[in-house]
Amino acid sequence: MHWSAALLVALALLGAATALGFVLRARSGRVVVSRGDREDASTAAAALGVEPAAFGERATLVQFSTALCSRCPGTARQLGALAAGTEGVRHLEIDLTDEPELAARFAVLQTPTTLVYDGAGRQRARIGGPPRTEELAELLDSLTRRTRVQS
Repeated sequence: MHWSAALLVALALLGAATALGFVLRARSGRVVVSRGDREDASTAAAALGVEPAAFGERATLVQFSTALCSRCPGTARQLGALAAGTEGVRHLEIDLTDEPELAARFAVLQTPTTLVYDGAGRQRARIGGPPRTEELAELLDSLTRRTRVQS
C-alpha cells in the first residue's frame, strides 16, 4: 500500500473514532424515560437482591457501580444528595463487582448506570454515565409531584 493511501485510511479512522466519541459523550448522562413496566416494589427489589423496605416511598435511585469505576463515587454523592433533598426518595448503590449476574440481568454496559423507580416499583428511567443533575431533578419532581422555584 502506498504511504499516502495508508495516511488517508489512518485519518479516516481517526475521524470516525472522534465522531463516535462525540456522539457517545453527548448521550452520556441523559435521562432515558422508560414506559414503566408492570413490576411492583417487591418484585423489583427481589430482582435487585434488596429488601422492599429499601425502596423509597415516592422514588428510588438505583446506582450500579464497580470497584474500579472512577466516576462512581461522585455519582453516589450526587444521587445521595438528590435523594436526601427530596422527601420519599432513596438512593441504593449496588456493586456489580460482587454481583456480576445483575449486570447481565439489567443490561448494564457501563458504570455508573442508574435506574429510576417510582413509588410503585416501576422502572421509569435509565441513565448511562453520571446523571445530568437538572434532568434527573425534573424527573424526580414529576414522580414526587414536587414543584421547585427556578432561580
